[in-house]
Amino acid sequence: MTKRSYRPATTLVHAGQVRSNFAENAEALFLTSGFVYDDAEQAEATFKGEVSHYQYSRFGNPTVSMLEARLAAIEGAEACRATATGMAAVHAAMLSHLKAGDRVVASRALFGSCHWIVSTLLPRYGIETVFVDGGDLTGWADALARKTALVLLETPSNPMLDIIDLRAVCELAHAAGAIVVVDNVFATPLLQRPLEFGADVVVYSATKHMDGQGRVLGGAVLGRKDWIETTLQPFTRNTGPAMSPFNAWVILKGLETMALRVAQSCRSAATIADYLAGQPAIERVLYPFRADHPQAALARAQMSEGGTLVTFALKGGQPAAFRFMNALGLVVISNNLGDSKSMMTHPATTTHSKIAPADRAVLGITEGIIRFSVGLEDVADLIDDLDGALRAVG
Repeated sequence: MTKRSYRPATTLVHAGQVRSNFAENAEALFLTSGFVYDDAEQAEATFKGEVSHYQYSRFGNPTVSMLEARLAAIEGAEACRATATGMAAVHAAMLSHLKAGDRVVASRALFGSCHWIVSTLLPRYGIETVFVDGGDLTGWADALARKTALVLLETPSNPMLDIIDLRAVCELAHAAGAIVVVDNVFATPLLQRPLEFGADVVVYSATKHMDGQGRVLGGAVLGRKDWIETTLQPFTRNTGPAMSPFNAWVILKGLETMALRVAQSCRSAATIADYLAGQPAIERVLYPFRADHPQAALARAQMSEGGTLVTFALKGGQPAAFRFMNALGLVVISNNLGDSKSMMTHPATTTHSKIAPADRAVLGITEGIIRFSVGLEDVADLIDDLDGALRAVG
């Protein structure tokens, strides 16, 4: 692409493409584990870092590099490294930066595996961890009154769609000497760009909206070029959470339609949230752009749309939630999200089942909570399906 600044939809189609000598239109798929050198001297210079040349696909690959360049362009980041999964991205972003004796402050509302890293894995390596209520700025200020190495948060949170004041938390974190790592998977870079609010690192599961069609796994870590190259890259290069070139190619093709898919899913999610809010069997509906969301004003200040997910609570707890989900005919039961197919999951027994019941209660993840990832089906068909399932609940 030229140096001209393009809008997001255009960037998602064109950014980062490098054509081979065959001048292909679609991005080339380089399915190779290794690369060859013109001579021994070039190999030596490559390993010394004196020349730029691909060495091994665990270190770098042309197809993966195109994906990294495109994601950096849409995020507004200086650099990106792709990983095998979203959790590999979270793990690498944290462990590459931390050492024994460091301190981590995290929002309590995290995806189950992220919560496990903070609560269980990091303490094993002598890293102190502290959880705070993401919406409580006083709590953040108290926790960050001491020197801290890293802050981890997600906004909107999984599954309760809590919103965290990014600018305020980043200011507190930086004053404590911490870098801020934001899991932005629910918002996507199309709806929210945490770096613009002061975040240092953004992580994604590219499995979600980026592929968005249920095909491959992938992750990404984005941030400043110096941090990516001097802190993250030695960790990923030597520990091996590399993305497959094939997966990178699939995600590149997914990015071409991401703007269309996310926009449609946001429209449908907003309509469905309004529909559910009027149903007597529904106890509570959470959607960031609805006026009754506790942090609606903050959500609108940080995000351009409300997102593709709706969370709601059914009266009657787990039995009612299970009856409702089992009565669905169109929407599938799956713990994935950000897909072209609409999906529902019961967080208390799936994605957040490893979190202690008392901790789930603090997060508001009750037995009646359902997380709904809204896909690309006709919204009228989705509402018909929901209506039938609600009638089955009684």
